[in-house]
Amino acid sequence: MLKGFKEFILRGNVVELAVAVVIGAAFTGVVNAIVGAVINPAIGALFDAESLAEAFPVVIPTTSGGEATIFFGAVIAAILQFVIVAAVVYFALVLPINTLKRRAEERRKAGEPAVSEDTPPTEAELLAEIRDLLAAQRGGASPSGSSPSS
Repeated sequence: MLKGFKEFILRGNVVELAVAVVIGAAFTGVVNAIVGAVINPAIGALFDAESLAEAFPVVIPTTSGGEATIFFGAVIAAILQFVIVAAVVYFALVLPINTLKRRAEERRKAGEPAVSEDTPPTEAELLAEIRDLLAAQRGGASPSGSSPSS
C-alpha cells in the first residue's frame, strides 16, 4: 500500500497538479482584486450602488415584522467573476495549448517531426536511453520496444 502511494506522489503529474493549484489560487486572488476593486464599483455606479454586490436590492418582509434584503447584484458579480476567470484561462492556457497540438498534428501528417530537431528529449526518452545503455553494458539485448515504466 505504501509503495503504491510513494509511486503516486513521485509521479510528475502530482507535482504539476500541485503547482497548477498554487498558481490558480494566486491567479484567483488577482482576478478577485480586479473584479472587486475595479469592475464591481464601476458597474455598481451605473445602478446607484457602491458596488455591484450591493446593486439590485430586493427587500422582503419577514414573519417577525422586520425586513430582509436580497442583493441580486452579488450573484451577478460572482457570475461575472467566473466568466472573467474562465476567459483568461481559456485564452491564456487552453487556446495556446490547443494551437500547439494542432500544429504538431499538422506537422506529423506532413511527415515532419512534431517537434524541432533541437528540442531536448523528454524524461521518458532519456530514461529509455539510459535503460538501453545499461542493458547493452551488461551484454543483454536492447529492449527498445518496451516503455520505460515497465
